[in-house]
Amino acid sequence: MNYSMKKLIKILSGLLVVLLLLFYLAHQSGTAADLSVYFFDVGQGDAILIRTPSHQNIVIDGGPDNSLITKLGQALPFYDRQIDLMILTHPHDDHLIGLVEVLNRYQVRQVLYSGVLHNTDAYLEWLKIIQEERIPLKVALAGQSYFFGQVELKVLFPLTDLSNTAVENINNSSVVVQVIYGSVAAILVGDLEIAGEEELLQSGIFNLQAQILKVGHHGSNTASSENFLRQISPQYAIIQAGQDNKFGHPALRTLFKLNRIGVKVYRTDLDGDVLVLISDRGIFIKRPTVR
Repeated sequence: MNYSMKKLIKILSGLLVVLLLLFYLAHQSGTAADLSVYFFDVGQGDAILIRTPSHQNIVIDGGPDNSLITKLGQALPFYDRQIDLMILTHPHDDHLIGLVEVLNRYQVRQVLYSGVLHNTDAYLEWLKIIQEERIPLKVALAGQSYFFGQVELKVLFPLTDLSNTAVENINNSSVVVQVIYGSVAAILVGDLEIAGEEELLQSGIFNLQAQILKVGHHGSNTASSENFLRQISPQYAIIQAGQDNKFGHPALRTLFKLNRIGVKVYRTDLDGDVLVLISDRGIFIKRPTVR
């Protein structure tokens, strides 16, 4: 074997070691026992990534622009281009826009949505891509459950089938889910407002207690009734809102209610991206590490 061949083999071996190291580091974006829930700072909107211990990915809402694409690239291993479940809580642009580009860049296995009628260009484009790509599309209904290894995602709301239904207040058609891993639960309520909260409470169907709450409607004073908050009794609450947004979210009234019942609040407008790690060691909340 001549010198050039030996040198080539040495270089290739070094590259292989580097690639294996990168693969390992990317794979270890949390320990095998961690459920990772990313609440991304996408300005005035919602965008959430759930990465399960078995490395399945759930995206809930997409924010008002394409910031989510960058966030996903930072949070997920470079080789992981699959979204196992996409959920659109309701078709307002501040929850929808980023999901269009996710459909274009990732392999999405299934989609869950409220099914309500809405005629914006972005919503129609989102539905068109799903149809063209033949992605299974399902209307959310309370009682449905999805399992990702040891993680259960349970639909709590809407209580009735809203497919092809025109609703007066789209916020109150929001898909509400409860994510359960071991003894820890998180409730993510989209933009559900007080009327929707009362409907859910009065149904009496579900145990709503959860350690983690994604606060409804960006912390607006039209959501998060004290009765609803006390029924959930969270330890931690995450509010997704844009810095200095024109709506004044989160409302002081909402912050006061959360403080009064002893909830630790994290806000994307102040804290940036918020990462919640859940394992048998407990709940840990921190800023995610950028790759």
